[in-house]
Formats: sequence, structure tokens, C-alpha cells
Amino acid sequence: MALKQHGIQKFGRLIDQNIAQGHYLGALIEAEPLLELVAPPSINIVCFRYRGDGLTGERQKALNTEIMLRLQEDGIAALSDTTVHGQHCLRVAINNHRTRRDDLDLLVRETVRLGQEISRPGVAG
Repeated sequence: MALKQHGIQKFGRLIDQNIAQGHYLGALIEAEPLLELVAPPSINIVCFRYRGDGLTGERQKALNTEIMLRLQEDGIAALSDTTVHGQHCLRVAINNHRTRRDDLDLLVRETVRLGQEISRPGVAG
């Protein structure tokens, strides 16, 4: 019904908008030294992780999982996690027509803030 009501062209524009937002988010992540793209975005899905100083394997996975949970609990973003090329990462699938660049800017800022907060010595995850 939505397709019939709004038309193919409008849906196409919204899909194009979400793909462009995926590229924008990818550029934000590439510009942030504390974050790392795990795969270049080619559609509306962006996979990245917080680097963490010298963290690898399970410790890096635990840090990124905690970041993901806090982003969800704080109502900042509803991202998930996945494994790409053997690397655990956070997965953003942009598919809401209400998503704005400000939302993506906030996501990057809060990911960095949480990553720094959680990885400080003496801070429990």
C-alpha cells in the first residue's frame, strides 16, 4: 500500500538518500582516528569499530559490544554487531527516511566518547 500511495520514484529517492548517508557516515569514520571502517560502504550499511589502544580480539570485541549496548540504551542509535572478514564490528543499516546527517554526526561523537570512557583505566564495562 505504501508503494501504491507514494510511488516508485519517491521510494527510489529515499533509498538513494540512505545510500548517500552511508557514504557520509563512512567518511566521518575515516576522518576519526579512533574509529576504523571494517569494509568500505557501498550501500546503506556501514561496518566499523572503535580501535581501542592496543586492544585486539576478545577485548576489542567486548569494548565495541559495550559501546553498542550503551548507544542503544541511551537511545542514540539502534545499531547491531557482526563479523566482517573475521573482524567483529558495529553495523549501521540506514533505512529510516527520517535519518539526518546530524544523527550520524551524533553517532560518531558518542561512539568516540563512549569508547574513551569505557576504556579508561578503572572503568568497568
